[in-house]
Amino acid sequence: MTTTVGRTGGTDRTPTTTDPVTTAEAPSARRVSARVRILLWLLLVMAVALASVATTTRSILLRDVDQRINELLAQEAGEFTNLQAQGVDPETGRPFTEPSRLLRVFLQRQNADLDEELIGLVGRADGDLTWLIQQREIPVALPLYKDADAQRKIFDSPDSTGTLDRAAGEIRWAKVEVARYGDEADAAFVVAFHPASEKDRADEVFRVLLAISGVALLMTTGIAWVVAGRILKPVRVVRSAAAQLTEQDLTRRIPVHGRDDVAALAETFNAMLDRLERAFAAQREFVDDAGHELRTPITIVRGHLELMGDEPAEREETVRLVTDELDRMSRIVEDLLLLAKAERPDFVSPEPVQLAELTADVYVKARTLGERDWQLAEVADVEAELDSQRITQAMVQLAQNAVQHTTTGQTIRIGSRAEGSSIELYVVDSGPGVQPQDAEVIFERFRRGTARRGARGSGAGLGLSIVRAIAEAHGGRVRLRDTEGGGATFVLTLEEART
Repeated sequence: MTTTVGRTGGTDRTPTTTDPVTTAEAPSARRVSARVRILLWLLLVMAVALASVATTTRSILLRDVDQRINELLAQEAGEFTNLQAQGVDPETGRPFTEPSRLLRVFLQRQNADLDEELIGLVGRADGDLTWLIQQREIPVALPLYKDADAQRKIFDSPDSTGTLDRAAGEIRWAKVEVARYGDEADAAFVVAFHPASEKDRADEVFRVLLAISGVALLMTTGIAWVVAGRILKPVRVVRSAAAQLTEQDLTRRIPVHGRDDVAALAETFNAMLDRLERAFAAQREFVDDAGHELRTPITIVRGHLELMGDEPAEREETVRLVTDELDRMSRIVEDLLLLAKAERPDFVSPEPVQLAELTADVYVKARTLGERDWQLAEVADVEAELDSQRITQAMVQLAQNAVQHTTTGQTIRIGSRAEGSSIELYVVDSGPGVQPQDAEVIFERFRRGTARRGARGSGAGLGLSIVRAIAEAHGGRVRLRDTEGGGATFVLTLEEART
């Protein structure tokens, strides 16, 4: 091992070049489908996560480099301080009296690391510095022992440690000033470390992590594209089925596989198609029946008008028949409008009503419908939440239906009762009753039961449909019950109406 003594001369500087930075604008992403959006969000989250991992790893490595450098600088400075305070010259066996001798002995005993420089700086009378180094070979562009400007900055610095930024590379240094012996010039021990290679290794790890992250993103892109396609396939089937649905073809259904949310979506969509199909079928049937019911009086009116003669009696009879048919058409139209309003949320306006008073009012109004043996069977003395006008309309319609299917003097009973939280209002007649095969159809629009004995009604078959609509608007139902001794019993049941 040799210690080299030299004198600083001119400054050796390494020119730097700046690479031009080019930027490229990435094309703006276009939202094409849910599949692409899911993929983009997944890639964005993964890219941020992987970049965070790589950046955090680099920060940890750089922190470890800084910590190791600080420990190395502190160790070298401490060893020199101990030698200066307690060491003796091996040639004389006495404490050191010359700074250069102290620096040379210390440097000869040290073994510097690859990126480390151990230098002794001694001032001269002409203002220059004389340097002593432990070794020459160091893999940097401009070592400290060749950089006179850097030596002067470190030597003149009042700090004991610091960082020197140079064009040739950063230097981390620590300095221990040598005690002056008599008229000896100022001297200092400097340990310098070039962290460029250590930081390059950290950057290399960072670049490797970025490359691995890029490969992971590419693999994730392929896997996510396939998985997203499989998951969203039922959604595309739903979209395709919805695009192909028409009023004439509502029979398409989506196959359901599995028990996940997508399968639940398909089941819900199929249920919606079932409801739509039933609604369209009911609508077509309603239009057909309405057209048929209105076509008959129009034909009768036209036929009588075409055959009407000039005799006053004949004209009077024709006008009477035409007026009667027009009145029937008007009732049909009014009933249809009422059924259409039944679909609206404001069809009923419930409020607290005394059921006994309501039942008595219905009884009084129904007595004017025909000469029958009207009886008020029973009344429920409770308060209920309902629309009194709509309930009265339904009960009067049931009473009118009973009048049409009974004869003069037959009994019709009206009453109400409370059953738990629900209430019942009923109309019982003593007519011929309802045929069993008609019990399920008489509440449908434009459907009439088989003609009952004594029936004289000529309605369009909308009365009981209106009653059912009013009951359902209250959250209840209307039913036909068996009647002891013959006849028909219509019961209007309103659940949770009692207050």
